[in-house]
Amino acid sequence: MQQAQFEQQKNSGNPEWLSALADIVGEHWIRTDDGDLHNYGQDWTRQYIPKPKAIVLPRTASEVQAIVQLANRADFALVPSGGRTGLSGGAVASNGEVVMALDRMNAIKSFNAGDRQVVCEAGVITRQLQQFAEEKSLFYPVNFASSGSSQLGGNVATNAGGIKVIRYGLTRNWVAGLKVVTGSGELLELNGGLTKNATGYDLRHLFIGSEGTLGIIVELTLILTNPPKNPVVLLLGLQDMANSMQVLRCFQSGLALTAFEFFSDLALAHVIAHKHLSRPLSTKCSFYLLIEFEQLAELDMESAMELFEHCLEQGWIEDGTISQSQAQASNLWHLREDISETIARFTPYKNDISVKVSDVPTFLADVEALVNAEYPDFEIIWFGHIGDGNLHLNILKPPALEPESFLHKCATVSEHVYALVKQYGGSVSAEHGIGLIKKPFLHYSRNEAEIRLMRAIKKGFDPNNIMNPGKIFDPE
Repeated sequence: MQQAQFEQQKNSGNPEWLSALADIVGEHWIRTDDGDLHNYGQDWTRQYIPKPKAIVLPRTASEVQAIVQLANRADFALVPSGGRTGLSGGAVASNGEVVMALDRMNAIKSFNAGDRQVVCEAGVITRQLQQFAEEKSLFYPVNFASSGSSQLGGNVATNAGGIKVIRYGLTRNWVAGLKVVTGSGELLELNGGLTKNATGYDLRHLFIGSEGTLGIIVELTLILTNPPKNPVVLLLGLQDMANSMQVLRCFQSGLALTAFEFFSDLALAHVIAHKHLSRPLSTKCSFYLLIEFEQLAELDMESAMELFEHCLEQGWIEDGTISQSQAQASNLWHLREDISETIARFTPYKNDISVKVSDVPTFLADVEALVNAEYPDFEIIWFGHIGDGNLHLNILKPPALEPESFLHKCATVSEHVYALVKQYGGSVSAEHGIGLIKKPFLHYSRNEAEIRLMRAIKKGFDPNNIMNPGKIFDPE
């Protein structure tokens, strides 16, 4: 921020807290111009008008701690901000909060080869860590479409999932330690990288998935593992999603799967049209499965072909192809990973939901029937991580429908969809968090007692409700 802008903001009200922030981080690292307020005040949801009163960019954990302590004294709210790639409104500042952006806290601080642990600041970009792991001949397995811009602190705060969960699990599985600043301004070091630690409550796991409501993650100790060996990709076409469960069990019985994804033919059609591609299979099918496995030995490819032939003979699949090179594997992955990009221009209304893996086919059919009955002119795009029960339901806006009317209709659809989620014992948010968008629907996945206890936990860490207030649930 330029000196003139800073002085103008100081003289327009609240000069004391603004001057105090400048004393902590320096005037250059406070932003109040309209462009920065707009950019830092929202995430990918774009459904809320960003209205932060300032952006502050700390460089160290001690600066973060000082800012939180100031917020408690001066009574202003803080919104933690990472890569702002969230889809639930968790990083939105729409009520005059101060956004604390962690962009400058972007160092990989240390690596221990014996423990296979790396200590990172919260602002490290996910892909930066993945590349660091590759340089060490290791692998950081949490991967998703926004890896090139999302930050590790935000990944942990939302317990990010992605395309490899069937093999490697969620972000939670790879967090060996955290350094956090609580909402009351205390600096805590949690677990310290230990593999075994049976000393009472593991507070580390409360911060994983907390969406910045308990405090701010400033440093992470993450675990690396061996990279997958010779990954091979199959693309299989099927007409009936119910058969996907037989295909999953079949391939799991004979191969070490690293991914089991799916997408609909409507999703594929958008990618083909947008990228000017040819159809990957000669047979047009209603749904497609993308399976990745490790070729640990020569016999694994033979096993894959035998499993493929068995699925064909049983009538579970109609057609398929298998990669013969890393380039071919990458091209097949693009059919799945490019879906979000290619449908973005249609203003999709997104739902990130999950049920038990075995319930996926019947749940998907029930949701399609529901939406088609209510709004037959809406186009439904399905894709997701079927191997872990995570479905992404995308409803595309008809060209003639105004955005506000479309969002209103989709909110009504969501009520019905989430009622189905509850019937199936599923989750209204599989991997994107609750934030603002799903707050009204939290009760479909959490009962009153659970929500009451979560509020009590927040009160313990953040007694003055300054940390990301209004996200996940409202205070009592």
